[in-house]
Amino acid sequence: IPKIGNTLVALLWGGDCVCDATLKRFFALHFLMPFILLVLLLAHLGFLHTTGSSNPLGIDISHETAPFYPYYLYKDLLGIGWYTVILFAISMFFPDLFSDPENFIRADPMKTPL
Repeated sequence: IPKIGNTLVALLWGGDCVCDATLKRFFALHFLMPFILLVLLLAHLGFLHTTGSSNPLGIDISHETAPFYPYYLYKDLLGIGWYTVILFAISMFFPDLFSDPENFIRADPMKTPL
């Protein structure tokens, strides 16, 4: 980035090179990002279910719509439940499904892998 690139790199790195400060900053960012995304997701769902998903003009058509509770709440909870069950089943019964085949090669101290 012209003009601010060096300053931005120094700010991200915490110095002139990648060092301990850089790793701590990126670890903190990596740790906090899911919580930030969760808050944004909940805010998005709140706004979505308050105004509706296909009402860009804001026209009041409440007599033609189904209320969020209980219909869409149960539908959303059912979808979250199914995704949780599928993720749990994959992680418990097939833990090596997405692993790299290189991880299953027997270690040889006399040969360095590519």
